[in-house]
Amino acid sequence: MATLYPFYNWTQDLKEEDVKLPVLFIGHGSPMNGIEDNEFSRTWTKMGQDIPKPKAVIVISAHWLTRGTHITAMNHPKTIHDFGGFPQALFDVQYPAPGNPELAKATSGLITTTDVGLDHDWGLDHGTWTVVRHMYPNADIPVLQLSIDYNKPPQYHYDLAKQLASLRKKGVLIIGSGNMVHNLRMVAWDKLAEPEYGYDWAVEMNTIFKNKITDGNHKALIDYEKLDKSAKLAIPTPDHYYPMLYTLALQDSKDETSFFNDKAVGGSLTMTSVKIG
Repeated sequence: MATLYPFYNWTQDLKEEDVKLPVLFIGHGSPMNGIEDNEFSRTWTKMGQDIPKPKAVIVISAHWLTRGTHITAMNHPKTIHDFGGFPQALFDVQYPAPGNPELAKATSGLITTTDVGLDHDWGLDHGTWTVVRHMYPNADIPVLQLSIDYNKPPQYHYDLAKQLASLRKKGVLIIGSGNMVHNLRMVAWDKLAEPEYGYDWAVEMNTIFKNKITDGNHKALIDYEKLDKSAKLAIPTPDHYYPMLYTLALQDSKDETSFFNDKAVGGSLTMTSVKIG
């Protein structure tokens, strides 16, 4: 029980019955969405305005893949520009949201299936700051990242995420940031400006994913490779898919589910995002 004391400390002034925050899966797409005023970024802005203001945000980003599970535990996480070939304006962006070491320790204590390392080296990668800076432009809410142990199978990530459920009742917004369909090797770069351009297999798999989410069939989504022959095209590597499993694991029987930014981009990507609760 000693590992839970920081959690009680951090939440002692919060009334559990006052708020239960939703949980989000956000298709983050191109890093340019972090500085562009477009339909995707405007929806993120509106989401930040529509849901209750959180006490803190924890993001599971497709871009922090580790051996073992880690959580950022510094007071001031750096802004990571983990990309190349983009305009200087994107590299100039700083998102100076604070961290919260106490919450990091508390979250580590909630997860009992593995030891969670307290990280002081990472920061906020583009899977996090490109989205969160639109939701909370004042950078006045603590933001943490929880890494993805890339050596573990889908069920492991789903089961780990379930242990974070109590945070929803304590004012913590949990976001999975990736893309439901994500195959960069097959992007039609000449079609990026064509609205909602998606290959047949990408649109088909996106629809299958949405139907399973709506039905609450999480088992099928965990075993996604068995869903359809197009699954390997939609998810050639699971880095951008795993964050969605973290989101789904936090759904309970009373939560409503809705979709937003439900569009294909460049043929082989979808921005489809999910709000639970």
